[in-house]
Amino acid sequence: MNYQGVIETSELAQLIGDPQLVILDCRYDLAATDAGQQEFLNGHLPGAHYASLHHDLSGPCQRYGGRHPLPSREQFTEFARGKGISADSQVVVYDNQRFAFAARAWWLFRHFGHQRVAILNGGFRAWEDAHLPLETGPAKAVAAGDFTARVGDGDLLHHDDIYPYLANPPWQLVDARDTRRFAGNEEPIDPIAGHIPTAVNMPWQQVTDSDGFLRPLPELKAHWQSIPADEDIVCYCGSGVTACVNLFALAQLERSARLYPGSWSDWCAQILHPRKASEQA
Repeated sequence: MNYQGVIETSELAQLIGDPQLVILDCRYDLAATDAGQQEFLNGHLPGAHYASLHHDLSGPCQRYGGRHPLPSREQFTEFARGKGISADSQVVVYDNQRFAFAARAWWLFRHFGHQRVAILNGGFRAWEDAHLPLETGPAKAVAAGDFTARVGDGDLLHHDDIYPYLANPPWQLVDARDTRRFAGNEEPIDPIAGHIPTAVNMPWQQVTDSDGFLRPLPELKAHWQSIPADEDIVCYCGSGVTACVNLFALAQLERSARLYPGSWSDWCAQILHPRKASEQA
């Protein structure tokens, strides 16, 4: 059992009960942070555990680093072990928002050295539409796993890596936010509207269809063809979450790309609160 991209509902249904399988429910609502947990209690895939973007898939907020900083290696290790995840576990993640939060979990597992992780195609809705069984209430207790997060190498860039090269960047910045936010016509969350200079806009919702299924590979390839295959890509969004949907799509095309985890929210903080030279050393 080694799923690393998408997994279909029919495939996952056959794996339910396998001791190596760990399912994580990543449903979340940015406007109501407890809504995902309540949805989980009301109904979730058999044996699933809840993974909160705020508590499990992000670290504590600081002045810099964006609205959803990456968790530390120690934090992610504790989270994964608490869900029963070990080195040989097959992890499957899902949400109900077209991979918006499941892709963050997928990317974090790979960042921390665990490759056997897949996203449920179509998410929770596809499971419901297939009339497959659900459970309600809290997750069942499990024995702690032995997962140990390893620090990823080379899959991140930060503000101080990007800013000095804006005049002649050796990579292509890709902004995953919707077109109006990218253009600066509206900004409902962050204090400054607009985008990082030199970035192009590839909205994350275009990776899936309206029902939350990954678009066929030929369509994904056509979607990304405007960026040369040998171009180094750096993905960002508002806070390093939905950029992971683009990273997931690129991985299906076997194209490597990096994440700017602080994303636009960190870029705004760097503008509004410039660091002194002593802080940058």
